[in-house]
Amino acid sequence: MLNKIIAAAIAGGLMFAASPSNAQTVGPSGEAATPSADVTLSDADIAALTGKGYKAALLWHTSSDFTNAVSAGAKDEFTRAGVEVAVTTDAGFDAARQRSDIETALAAKPNVILALPLDPVTSAEAFRQAVTDGTKLVFLSNVPSGYKQGTDYASIVTDDLFQMGKQAADALAKGIGGKGKVGYIFHDASYYVTNQRDQAFKSTIEKDYPDIKIVAEQGISDPARAEELASAMLLQNPDLDGIYVTWAEPADGVLSALRANGNTKTKIVTLDLAEPVALDMVKGGSVTALVADKAYELGRAMAAAGLKSLLGQPTPAFVVAPALTVTKENVSDGWKQSLNRDAPQSVLDAAK
Repeated sequence: MLNKIIAAAIAGGLMFAASPSNAQTVGPSGEAATPSADVTLSDADIAALTGKGYKAALLWHTSSDFTNAVSAGAKDEFTRAGVEVAVTTDAGFDAARQRSDIETALAAKPNVILALPLDPVTSAEAFRQAVTDGTKLVFLSNVPSGYKQGTDYASIVTDDLFQMGKQAADALAKGIGGKGKVGYIFHDASYYVTNQRDQAFKSTIEKDYPDIKIVAEQGISDPARAEELASAMLLQNPDLDGIYVTWAEPADGVLSALRANGNTKTKIVTLDLAEPVALDMVKGGSVTALVADKAYELGRAMAAAGLKSLLGQPTPAFVVAPALTVTKENVSDGWKQSLNRDAPQSVLDAAK
């Protein structure tokens, strides 16, 4: 799914300059990160919200396991505060459709809106009426052009991007015994989510694992070319112990390249959950681990930030939810923690 978000974001102009390697995740404009666990509603907050007839709207970019999990986290938090979710929409990665969704939602007069803006300019115009109306806005990962935190919106909430990359480095290092040669397949586009994750992997290997050397680097923008690019990398570096791949869809292509070469030695680590790579992992194949976000927690934190803003409380500019390393041993629990649903049956059957 991530490639669709990236394509829509880049098409809509959501291109952020890559941040330098940092010890923590930073926001698209360099905002310091606040852990999602710090964004909570007290009993007094719940009492102040309950019975007021407040309403919320969830305006998503698409429908998927990820957005379903984010919605579940948000809805549970809203329910706890007695807030009705009056509108839920799916824009199908269409910025014009999202603008129409916003107009439809505003007719229901929500007090809080949670959304992932697809196009910064269109979104800035479309959400302006909500700002004027005093609706509290919380954004997932992206922000409309020109919007100011604390004035136009309450918070941006996203993954702990640095931790995702760091955990991927730690998992690959463990998978290859702490030493060897690895390849690095990164996202070759200016998109701050993937850029930070990729850079965190690289900086962690270089800083924490002196016996592991990144000997081959390859940028990728089209996941469909992953097998071809990986085959070329393996041809030039047949002794690779491991390969990092920027997210799960291109990792499936890298896995195909390994199989085509009869390579059972090289280990793969990638980010985000997907059935093909998870199935290989639980069968003891090339994939040694998957690193995911906690999507349910993203939704909970978004709702909490919106409700705190509704109460007139200050909210952090940039909030991050924890990362999670998923392996064969914890695949069932990991899937539930990340996506709030069971792993695919094929994965559960193979893990027995």
